[in-house]
Amino acid sequence: MSNNPSDLRYTKDHEWIRSTGNAWRVGITDFAQKQLGDIVFVELPKVGYELETGDSFGSIESVKSVSELFAPVSGKVTAVNTSIADDPELVNTDTYTDGWLIEIEPSNKSELDSLLTVDEYEKFTLEEPSQ
Repeated sequence: MSNNPSDLRYTKDHEWIRSTGNAWRVGITDFAQKQLGDIVFVELPKVGYELETGDSFGSIESVKSVSELFAPVSGKVTAVNTSIADDPELVNTDTYTDGWLIEIEPSNKSELDSLLTVDEYEKFTLEEPSQ
């Protein structure tokens, strides 16, 4: 049905999160990047920035619009994908691997359980109006 990996968790704001051990990698979904169109700029936080679930951690700009990015879980930013600054279209071409945005060291690992599974996310996107 879609290109959404089953090992990720998803938000209704169209971010994904993947556990990579102590740090969890965050990006936007394939659905989101298609809705945005060609990505031209991504603003991300500095390493060490503390986030609460739902906090804005930056923005993503496309030829169509600018959208805020929201933290799927609480924690500290431990890494930022610096490749995105020079090559923001990685979000379009490889959103689930090279197009990741930040890594978070979660402060409450149980928050992952409240996020959507791939099946729940795909059902949610079917109900979303297309832009």
